Order: sequence, then structure tokens, then C-alpha cells
Amino acid sequence: MTFLALALARRWWRLTGVPALSFSSTKTFSMGATEEQFEEAKKKLSSLKKDPGNDVKLQIYALFKQATRGPCDAPKPGMLDFVNKAKWDSWKSLGSLEQGEARRRYCDLIGSLAAAEGGSSAPPADGGGYDCLSVSSRNGITTITFDRPAKKNAITTQMYEEIIDALGRAARDGSVITVFTGAGDYYCSGNDLSNFTKIPEGGVEQMAKAGGELLRRYVKAFIDFPKPLAALVNGPAVGISVTVMGMFDLVYATESATFHTPFSQLGQSPEGCSSYTFPRIMGYGKANEMLLFNKKLTAAQACQLGLVTRVFPDRSFRSEALSLLEGYARLPPDSLALSKRLIRSGEKERLHAVNDAEVERLMERWTSEECFNAVMSFFQAKAKL
Repeated sequence: MTFLALALARRWWRLTGVPALSFSSTKTFSMGATEEQFEEAKKKLSSLKKDPGNDVKLQIYALFKQATRGPCDAPKPGMLDFVNKAKWDSWKSLGSLEQGEARRRYCDLIGSLAAAEGGSSAPPADGGGYDCLSVSSRNGITTITFDRPAKKNAITTQMYEEIIDALGRAARDGSVITVFTGAGDYYCSGNDLSNFTKIPEGGVEQMAKAGGELLRRYVKAFIDFPKPLAALVNGPAVGISVTVMGMFDLVYATESATFHTPFSQLGQSPEGCSSYTFPRIMGYGKANEMLLFNKKLTAAQACQLGLVTRVFPDRSFRSEALSLLEGYARLPPDSLALSKRLIRSGEKERLHAVNDAEVERLMERWTSEECFNAVMSFFQAKAKL
């Protein structure tokens, strides 16, 4: 994810012998809420008038336990103890999340619920106050749009944070289905090169660690998303925008869309849980063509392999796809969410483990000489075109 930044840092050090300190530094870890804010959130929770639903109540329970006790240390309930098993699973899914961060998320969640009842100010549902996304909710559907058409909807570091936040809000709003799509001709072209000019003072190792932690949180947001999740792939999709599709419940594509994951070309390794989901969806041979050997798939090929649910003609893509989704959004919402939980329950813990393993491998890759050489070769070849 930060491969070019690492390459630039290495080149700078080779030429000058000093760290690249002239670039902006970034910080990806949030500060936890204070004890006072945490106590205030607990008071707000007791004053809520509306039932937020079972999924949100499980999130509240898990964040409270993580904030007050730390990572899950309780024995796993029996499979037939459905209520306590659901609570345990929710707490366990937070992994090693720090207590301060759990307090912050708890306060944010309670604050958003209170805001929905008029208890405090909050960003509007439509738009969301984002710079790189457009978010709207209507007809039971929350739509998150990659909104940088001039940059082929490439994902900046800020955009990663915005998507994580948008998914968190969509999980708690009143919609039934959440949809991702792109503005303009591209769905998403992967990472934006501006990500790679912000080299922290700690150099390569710090950058790899920060980039890995951001990627871990980003993928986790998709793993834990409780509602049906769909993609309307309106054009080419590259890298991380493709790999997370293995965790979507529906992927609708226009006939001119393409799907490309050029990891080994850049000396890297798969992410987005694709090292697990892609072989499971399409078999090892076909998954290897994508993940190891950089094969780009057409929409028809991706549909044949099971990555895409359905392909529509370009001229009628949005109208046909949205018509189907609006029909689905009229189905009973709790039934959909609970059914998704059942379908995904057998692999959720596995996905978290895969995400952790992929991030660890990528952090090694980003600091390797092979990755540096592959990235330099790629950009030198591109410059000759």
C-alpha cells in the first residue's frame, strides 16, 4: 500500500545518507476518549428512547467490554447459547484493540445514536462532510461513492479513513443495504500516488507499520460490516478495490468493467483477505492467475468465475442494478442482517486471521529490496511509454 513511499525513502537515503524529513508526516492512530467522555457516553446511552437494533447493541456491548476489561478473556459459550454466543463473538472480533481506542469508538457510537434522536449535532446523512466520498441514503439504500473522477477515484490516505468512517455510519443508520460505486468512468484505480510523498521521520519501518495498521483497520471494516453489502462496478477496478469484493454480498458490474490485482508485478503480496476469498470463490488455479500472475479479468470472466454476481449492459447498468437493489431493500431488514450473520459466521474469525497475516506479510514486502527494485522497474518502464 505504501510501496512507492518506501522506494522513494530508500532512494533518498542512498543519495544523501539522511532520512527524508522534508515530507509531511502522518499519524494514523487516534487518541482514546477521556474517562469523563466515557462516563458521559454511558449516561447518554441510558437516556436513548429508540431501540438501536440488535446489531448496534452488540457493538455497544463489545466496545464497552473492550474499553473496561480489554481483549475478550471469557470462555466461549456453547453453540446453543445463542444470545451469549453472539455477545462473545462481537467482543472477540475486536481482537487486541486498545482500551483507549475502544472508549473512543464507544463514545462515537453513542454520540451518533444520541444525535439521531436530536441529542447533539452530527454530520448530515447525505454527503457526510467528506472530501473524497459522496454518501447518500434513500429508498433503504446507503450509497458510498468514490468521488474523485479526475483521479480515477484513486484512494488517498484520507479517503481510507473516510471509508472506514462511512462504513461505521452506514452500519448504524436506518438503511437496509449499503452500496459502493464510483463517480465517472472508473470504479476505483487503487492507491493514489499522493499517499507516497508523506514520509514520516521514522523512515521506512515506521511507514510500513503505519500503512499496515491503516490497511488492517480498513479491511476489518468490511469483515465486520453487518448489513448486506453490494458493489456497482461502473468501470475498471484495481488493487484494494477488487480484493475486498470477496467479502461483498453482491457485485454487479457493467459489461465494460475490468478487474486487476497486479501485486507480484510490484513485488508485493495479496491483501483484502483475497488470499483466502479468491481461491474459495474461483478455485486455486484461476485465483493464482489473478493474484500471482497479474491477469486482468473482464466483467464477463469475473462473473463466470464467481467474483461478480451479474453483468449488465453499459447503457442500462445503473437503472437495472438499482432497480434490483431497491427491490431487495424492501425486504425485512432484520431478516437480511441476521441471515447474513449466519452465512458469514463460519468464516468471520478466519477472515480476521487472514487479514492479520496479509498485513504482516505486506509490511515485510514494503521494506524488502525486491519490492523496491520491482517498483522502480515498473515506473521506469511506465516513463518510457
